[in-house]
Amino acid sequence: MLEQNIIVVGTSAGGVEALTYLVKNLPPDLNAAVIIVLHVSSHGTSVLPKILSRAANLPVSHAHDGEAIVHGRIYVALPDYHLLVQQGYLRLARGAKENRCRPAIDPLFRSAARTYGQRVIAVLLTGMLDDGTAGLMAVKMRGGVAIIQNPDDAMYPDMPRNAIENVEDIDHIVPLSDIPSILVALVNIPIEIEPENPIPRKMEFETEIAQLNLEAVENESHRPGKASTFGCPDCGGILWEVEEGNLLRFRCRTGHAYSARTLLATQSDAIEEALWIALRALEEKASLSHRLALRMEARNLPLAAQRLKEEAHSALERSAIIREVLLKDDVNKG
Repeated sequence: MLEQNIIVVGTSAGGVEALTYLVKNLPPDLNAAVIIVLHVSSHGTSVLPKILSRAANLPVSHAHDGEAIVHGRIYVALPDYHLLVQQGYLRLARGAKENRCRPAIDPLFRSAARTYGQRVIAVLLTGMLDDGTAGLMAVKMRGGVAIIQNPDDAMYPDMPRNAIENVEDIDHIVPLSDIPSILVALVNIPIEIEPENPIPRKMEFETEIAQLNLEAVENESHRPGKASTFGCPDCGGILWEVEEGNLLRFRCRTGHAYSARTLLATQSDAIEEALWIALRALEEKASLSHRLALRMEARNLPLAAQRLKEEAHSALERSAIIREVLLKDDVNKG
C-alpha cells in the first residue's frame, strides 16, 4: 500500500490569502509534507513563511537546498529559485524562468510527479495566466491526484480555469474551503499500488533542464517537440513547440519555457516596450531638429532651417500616432 504524502501547492495572484486559509485548516499531525510555490519577485524578500506561521498548525520555513523532506512540515520556495522535489530531499535551482517566473509552479509539480508518482497530490489555487497547467498534466500522467480551486471561488480565476480546460481527469474542482478536508482524507487513506506510467523522456528532460543540467541542455536528441518560427523573448534563441493534448507550450535551448498564453502576453509587453522606445526617439528627434532649425535661422540659412522644421514636424506627427496607440492600449487594459 502507498500513502499520498507529498502535497505540492501552486498559486500566484491572490495566493497569500488562499494559502493562509489552507494552512490554517491543516491539522498539526498531518501525515504529509506540504511544498509551496507562490509567484514572487526575483528581487524581493519573501516573508511568506512568517505570514503563514501565524496561521498554521505546522512549522513553516523557506526550503533549503538539500533539505530532507519531513512529514508534518510546510516548505516555501525562495525568491529567484525553482523549488524541485528529489527522492527524499528538496533542491533549489536557478534554472531558466518558466512562464516568466522563478520560482514557477510547473517545475515543482513536474519534479514531484517524476520522483513520487502516485504519492503526489497537486493543488492549484488562484492566479493569473496559466502556470501550473503543464505541471498538473505531469502529475496526472504519473498517477497522482489533481485538486483545483473552483474558478468561481478564486480571487483570480485564470490559472484554475486554464487547468480545467486543458487537463483531463481532474480529481477535485472545489471551493478553497473544501480543500483542507480533502487533503486530510487523502493522506489518511492508503492506496493500492498500481503499475505506474513510465516517466516520459520529455518529463525527464524538462526536470533536468530546470536544474541547469548541461547534458540535458546540450543533448539535442532529447529535446522535446519541434523547432518553431518564434524567438525566445528572454534570450533570443529558437523556441521549440511542445504539444501535450490541447496544450501548446514553448521552450528554448537554455530552458526558458512559456505556455502559449504567457508567450502571447510576453510578446505584447515587448511590443509596448518597443513603442515607448520609438516614442522617446521620435520626440527627441523632433526636439533636436527644432533646436538645430533655430541655429540655422540665426546663421541666416533659411532653407536648412525649413528642412529641419519639416523633419521636426514629421517626427512629432509619427510620435502622436504612437502615443495614441499606447493610450488606447492602456484603456483596453483598464
